[in-house]
Amino acid sequence: MAGAVRSEQVIDDQLKKCSIKRNVDVSELYIARKGLTEVIDLSRFKMLRYLWLNHNKLRKITFLTNNYRLSELYLNNNALVDISGALRHLTTLQILMLHNNQLTNLEMTVKELREMTCLQVLNLFQNPLSQDSMYRLYVVCLLPSVQLLDRRRVTEKEKEAAFNIFSPDRAHILHSLAFGRRVDTVLVPGKKKKAPTFKSKTFSEQSLITQVMLLSGEPCKDLSCNSH
Repeated sequence: MAGAVRSEQVIDDQLKKCSIKRNVDVSELYIARKGLTEVIDLSRFKMLRYLWLNHNKLRKITFLTNNYRLSELYLNNNALVDISGALRHLTTLQILMLHNNQLTNLEMTVKELREMTCLQVLNLFQNPLSQDSMYRLYVVCLLPSVQLLDRRRVTEKEKEAAFNIFSPDRAHILHSLAFGRRVDTVLVPGKKKKAPTFKSKTFSEQSLITQVMLLSGEPCKDLSCNSH
């Protein structure tokens, strides 16, 4: 409870600094590096689009239940162990930073992100789940909209390889993956299929470069008071 109260004070201080009086005028919040273990519910900020919560001590996410407009979310460098049921409704997310946490279940983590069809930049490295030998191809196949994964561009060759391994009619192979630890999974070769081509309608080459610059989880300024 004390952690939630502290986060409320941090937010109030930020709003005062930016001279924001109405919740509807809040499009971004920078609550990074505050040592927070809890965060108050952020439902009152209906227009929130950009949220920095990186470099805190969060173990769970329970405060984003009604923030449907979020497009960028920075949760890296926390202590998150599970995100099940916490993010799946955020279908407009384009950038999601989850690196350097304690996420262990690859299958459940990816399942939580499956409805994010706008997601283009994703970081999951420095989590136990990223140690699985088939981790990258699994994410590439199940989250086809992602164009930049762990600071590396997803290639057409990777998409083709991922589709050949994890196509729906070969779902039984998933059971051979030991998620959460490094293994060399033995996969039975199947009939080669042409991988589907996934093209973004809004994600230009220039914007991709811009996203790379954001991968540290830090905004260009410590606090931005500009509306979007």
